[in-house]
Amino acid sequence: MATMESLIGLVNRIQRACTVLGDYGGADNNAFSSLWEALPSVAVVGGQSSGKSSVLESIVGRDFLPRGSGIVTRRPLVLQLHQVEGDAQDYAEFLHMPGRKLTDFALVRKEIQDETDRLTGKTKQISPVPIHLSIYSPKVVNLTLVDLPGLTKVAVEGQQESIVQDIENMVRSYIEKPNCIILAISPANQDIATSDAIKIAREVDPSGERTFGVLTKLDLMDKGTNALDVLEGRSYRLQHPWVGIVNRSQADINRNVDMIFSRRKEREYFATSPEYGHLAHKMGSEYLAKLLSQYLESVIRAQIPSIISLINKTIEELEAEMDRIGRPISMDAGAQLYTILDLCRAFERIFKEHLDGGRAGGDRIYNVFDNQLPAALRKLPFDRHLSLQNVKKVVSEADGYQPHLIAPEQGYRRLIEGALSYFRGPAEASVDAVSNHDFILRSSYFKANFTKRIKLGVYDFNELKRFPTLQAELAAATNEALERFREESKKATLRLVDMESSYLTVEFFRKLPQEVERAGNPPNSDVDRYGEGHFRRIGSNVLSYIGMVSDTLRNTIPKAVVYCQVREAKLALLNRFYVQMGKKEVRFLTLFHSRLQ
Repeated sequence: MATMESLIGLVNRIQRACTVLGDYGGADNNAFSSLWEALPSVAVVGGQSSGKSSVLESIVGRDFLPRGSGIVTRRPLVLQLHQVEGDAQDYAEFLHMPGRKLTDFALVRKEIQDETDRLTGKTKQISPVPIHLSIYSPKVVNLTLVDLPGLTKVAVEGQQESIVQDIENMVRSYIEKPNCIILAISPANQDIATSDAIKIAREVDPSGERTFGVLTKLDLMDKGTNALDVLEGRSYRLQHPWVGIVNRSQADINRNVDMIFSRRKEREYFATSPEYGHLAHKMGSEYLAKLLSQYLESVIRAQIPSIISLINKTIEELEAEMDRIGRPISMDAGAQLYTILDLCRAFERIFKEHLDGGRAGGDRIYNVFDNQLPAALRKLPFDRHLSLQNVKKVVSEADGYQPHLIAPEQGYRRLIEGALSYFRGPAEASVDAVSNHDFILRSSYFKANFTKRIKLGVYDFNELKRFPTLQAELAAATNEALERFREESKKATLRLVDMESSYLTVEFFRKLPQEVERAGNPPNSDVDRYGEGHFRRIGSNVLSYIGMVSDTLRNTIPKAVVYCQVREAKLALLNRFYVQMGKKEVRFLTLFHSRLQ
């Protein structure tokens, strides 16, 4: 099972990875969920000259931070402390200088300043991009601190007027995160009510659950005064105990007094102090470091499930983005041709899946055949065409000057041919529906500016979105192919109708009772032969025949459409495109090489 110490180390590694990927605290331009913001950390907050740098150096036990007047810290410094075993020599590593170990901490100070200037220039402006510094020493505890620019009230020469608000916004962007532990640094020789650190900490953490108060410069208070009201929580209560710190004096800094000596001097101060002696075991930089380390470890352990969940979510987001970006494109002409053909095959595969039922689309083809076509056939105006008046008219015109003797064959033929012509409309409509209707189009999630028949694979296949030129070429080729298949399908279905007109089913009429043989009707019954009943029987016979043809076409039209249109689209959608591509391979590849980029 992972130890507490290894948990902090793991978080340190994740923070470094986040920074390399452009995800860092205070940034608001990330396209993905910020993993950095979910990682527990300790943000060091304080006003200028509050003693922030001295506190950090006391915790580390090394003099390594830039010093000076005005704003010294102009970029967040992520300070990761790693406790090593034995008597190993202290050394530091910067994330931007991988593999280089610095044992001279004067060089560490110089590199912090130089790296700040690389990004902000020699100006006094600030940047939210952090500097990562790892320090390895047997004298430190495992801990991660984020040193933020000191809060200020006035812009100095060379700074924009907005610098005051810019620094506050940066600090706030870190400490307002619920997983951020606030280390609020306040000098003891100033009224706690005016502390910049306490003021901003109270705004984002009013209950004080995430705030650790640190009181510096206790040894510089006026004689006869002390900070017991603050340290014992009477002036301003926090959920965690206040910790007092005695900083190195400026004289000690100038003389380069050893940090180990300064720590011992700090312990002696509290142990011998009449005011703070009873709190000595809870004072000092060493105690503060252990307190923060233990608390940070406990917070990390509590947040492990949510961190894992966010990491998994981030992985999914990145994988989705990688899918959207797609695979890299080779510079080799053969590999580019393979990529183009692979995309075309994927396009065809998705097209077939929509037709075959693997995706939405094919079911709507069946709807055309099972519902739309029969409904259109039922609506044909046969009742008007075979009305008594029209039957009389057509039969009389077919007889001419010589009325029919037995059965009006020419009248029958004209009535049947006229009725069969109505089937051309539903036949063509079925073809157009399969070509243009929603079953192949919107069912395939086509939402773009292509012609309807093209929207299918183009917008369902994300990889193809990367290459608009190839997308347009495929759209044009597919549109041309589907149009060609539509015309062939229309010809086939109209031939079915024409075949019914060209040869009537004689057997149907042989089964009809012959009027001249009807029992009880004399052979020369001219009244019955030319009466309304006679013409009604003709109309009824024709309607029966048309019904039989309608049933036949209802079954054969779908066969012709599927064979000439759907089947061909599945088998040869891009055949001509491939042929054309083969004929102009060199020019084709040159064109796409210039436009795939």
